[in-house]
Amino acid sequence: MANLETSLKECLSAIDGATAAALVDYTSGMALGTLGGTKDFNLEVAAAGNTDVVRAKLRTMEHLGLNEEIEDILITLNSQYHMIRLLKSRGGNGLFLYLVLDSSRANLAMARHQLRRIESELEV
Repeated sequence: MANLETSLKECLSAIDGATAAALVDYTSGMALGTLGGTKDFNLEVAAAGNTDVVRAKLRTMEHLGLNEEIEDILITLNSQYHMIRLLKSRGGNGLFLYLVLDSSRANLAMARHQLRRIESELEV
């Protein structure tokens, strides 16, 4: 099992095109850990803002009566992919991994696969 710091480092080193990663509590909007980002990209703000995305999707699923779990959410921008992966591991309830990828260097299928593996090894 990997700790938070190790998992965030692995996100950036093992996933091609990854530029930033965070573990976020979507009940509070607080980032529990971050790595990467730039002065032009405030990872704390992005992580907190994406809690609204997760909450909205969960609320919509509830209104629709969908008895499903969110695996991941992908937001595609002109030059970036933003991937949100809800934690399924024990102790991970209410948390998600947030990954920012440079779309010119990223392979989405491999990124999803690697993020799933990292999530499964994360000890919260």
